Amino acid sequence: MSQSVAFVELGSWSCGIVILDAAEKASGVRVLQAELNDGPGVCVKLTGSLADLEAAAAAVKSLAWKMAVPVTAHVIAAPGASRAAYEAPVEFNPLIEQATVSYPSESSGVSEKNMSDQASFAIGLIETQGFTAVFEAIDTAVKTANVEVLAREKLGGGYITVVIKGDVAAVQAAVDAGSAKVASLGKLIAAHVIARPSQAVLSLLPGVGAK
Repeated sequence: MSQSVAFVELGSWSCGIVILDAAEKASGVRVLQAELNDGPGVCVKLTGSLADLEAAAAAVKSLAWKMAVPVTAHVIAAPGASRAAYEAPVEFNPLIEQATVSYPSESSGVSEKNMSDQASFAIGLIETQGFTAVFEAIDTAVKTANVEVLAREKLGGGYITVVIKGDVAAVQAAVDAGSAKVASLGKLIAAHVIARPSQAVLSLLPGVGAK
């Protein structure tokens, strides 16, 4: 019997990463791919047993509601259509100069066996609308604590997320300080810290992979 699939579409890329991390840690789901939409946000496609996907969808909806993030989470049991119907090919958008579709297991070397493993560090996400704002957030973050800037994720429409890495205390201090600087230069969309992120979540972050 073919595995079931679930589609989780969220109106914030950074919130989507946080929610996916929580869903993975709570159930035995596996990420098929992530596809940016024009929300700007992301649609994450998951596979696994029907029970695990239903549990993950419920957890996603609950957490998204608490974060006040628009969400659609839908499970299809044993889909009749082939995977080509819902899996997008790798796509690169020259306007934002990055991939809009990513496959974790192919792009990062993360195997199904270690998808549920967790990193020993924390990551921080600061999402803004306005490039100047995120550059100020980056500068403030690295001056505040011992953190490393891993990547920037551009979503279109001026939305951009910076990803930083370090121990939990350092990342929290950097995210707090960086996000506080955004208000005068742009709009803060979201700011989050994920302690010990799963490898599958790391593999969806640009330039991070399974580090």
